[in-house]
Amino acid sequence: MSKKTGFIIPFAMLLLHFSSAAQESMLQDVSYTYLQQLIDTAKKYYPKMKVYDKRIENAATDVKKAKLGWFDVANFSLLYSPNNSTTLVNPSFLNGYQVGLFVNVGSVLQKPSVIKHAKGDLEITKAEKEEYEVNIQALVTQRYFLYVQAKSLLRVKTQAVLDIEGTMEQMKYKFEKGEETLESYNKYMVSYDDRVQAKIESEASLLIAKSNLEELVGLKLEQIK
Repeated sequence: MSKKTGFIIPFAMLLLHFSSAAQESMLQDVSYTYLQQLIDTAKKYYPKMKVYDKRIENAATDVKKAKLGWFDVANFSLLYSPNNSTTLVNPSFLNGYQVGLFVNVGSVLQKPSVIKHAKGDLEITKAEKEEYEVNIQALVTQRYFLYVQAKSLLRVKTQAVLDIEGTMEQMKYKFEKGEETLESYNKYMVSYDDRVQAKIESEASLLIAKSNLEELVGLKLEQIK
């Protein structure tokens, strides 16, 4: 067996690998429509978004309470002084029903400030939610791109394993016939093992990227269509 023959098979294998890898691009897997669905889902289901919604609800309730508080600054009272014979000696205009109105001047002066403060808290809470929505959108986008990248890399690694498996039987056949050296055969097997290991690592990376993305959106990706 010539050394030239032992070189041709690994070289052809490399050509197959680089040819298929050169055609790969993660951009073909990016869907901005799906990405927007992920962002919308995260805004709806991510636990911290629910916290902001509850805070806005509470702040809006505080504004309503502050406005209704105008009725607290004044107190009405109704007094009854019955007419009887004893009052005939010294008749008074106080006989009968009396209405009293008591106004807390301090509360009147403070009320506009209380309402303004409550409205300010509501606006701040809304602004904080909007800021977090921007952050969550950026995080979902980043993790989605990492997920797509992991899918593309796994596809490349899987194809690399398939490429080498396609010529493995030929290499084994040539080795058994004495047309390949033990050194060439061992190198071939080491290359195969390396590609299988790289594929397994890519599978793990894909699962981790998927889990990280699902953490933000609050649902399994299979549930988002």
